[in-house]
Amino acid sequence: MSRAIASKTIGKWRIVEADLWDADYLDMLEPAFITFKKDGHGEFRFGCVNAGLDCEYSQTTVHFAWQGFDEMDEVCGDGFAEIFDDGPSAPKSPSTLATRPPSKPKSGSFSAAC
Repeated sequence: MSRAIASKTIGKWRIVEADLWDADYLDMLEPAFITFKKDGHGEFRFGCVNAGLDCEYSQTTVHFAWQGFDEMDEVCGDGFAEIFDDGPSAPKSPSTLATRPPSKPKSGSFSAAC
């Protein structure tokens, strides 16, 4: 975990689409999201998947390892996201989710289960 810095990635991002799951699955239990917090932690929830994040930040990038559950199965992975002048990139990993901040639509993504 990194010390708190002023990173553009910090905040709650709405997951709006995914390569492996349709919108109905993503929002099955609640609106899908990923959050990067100032304290170096975060979380995401979509469908029946929920996980905690351990994050390392730069001003425009976050690298994260995650561990959680898909229904009752333990899952884990890692990924990263980068913010450009025109908005967020896809946080990179095996599967892709598009994200946007709650107030301003942008594209993005993050990782899949291990």
